[in-house]
Amino acid sequence: MKRIVLTAAAALVLLLGGCATTIRSDVTTFHEWPAQMAEKTYVFDAPPPQGDTLEYRSYQNLVRAQLSKLGFQESSGAAALQVAMRYTTTDVPVRVVQAVDPFFYPGRFGYGPYHRRGYWGGGFYDPFWGVPRYEVVERHVYQRDLQVAIRSARDGKPLFDVTVHNNSGEASTPAMMPALVQSAFEGFPGPNGGARRIELVKQNG
Repeated sequence: MKRIVLTAAAALVLLLGGCATTIRSDVTTFHEWPAQMAEKTYVFDAPPPQGDTLEYRSYQNLVRAQLSKLGFQESSGAAALQVAMRYTTTDVPVRVVQAVDPFFYPGRFGYGPYHRRGYWGGGFYDPFWGVPRYEVVERHVYQRDLQVAIRSARDGKPLFDVTVHNNSGEASTPAMMPALVQSAFEGFPGPNGGARRIELVKQNG
């Protein structure tokens, strides 16, 4: 019996540990990326003073990591490329009409039975069963946009522009930003002038 309990517990841990969330983003890319690029050094554009926050720098690190995977190298001096990044998060309240279980209602002492089902004449009578009740609730949708641009440091020519748009019920931007940055560079440089739906799986726990 003890072995069975341990096995069930282990299965539960594996089940909970294997939960995942799919993050869907709409990615639009424009680029004139050269077929061959001899030098792949870059520097980040300096953000405006009010935007130079620790949060902004942490997202820069995410972009830095993706560029490194693609063979780019950050330079402390002169570089061939300049990289700019910006992001926005907008909280959009949405009013939703949802059905409420008619068996419960907000009574005087909290939630209680709306009615009882009784037995009468060989069958159940249920005068109120199935009568829908509705309530309006407010939910929050968080709209996030990430933009990354790469241009030539020599003449300022735009080489790569990508916008990642995501709608989510997740309130934490730091929790979502790794997936947004990864989506921005998925299949780099991507289709020119094309919009794609990128789906990434995030493991929970």
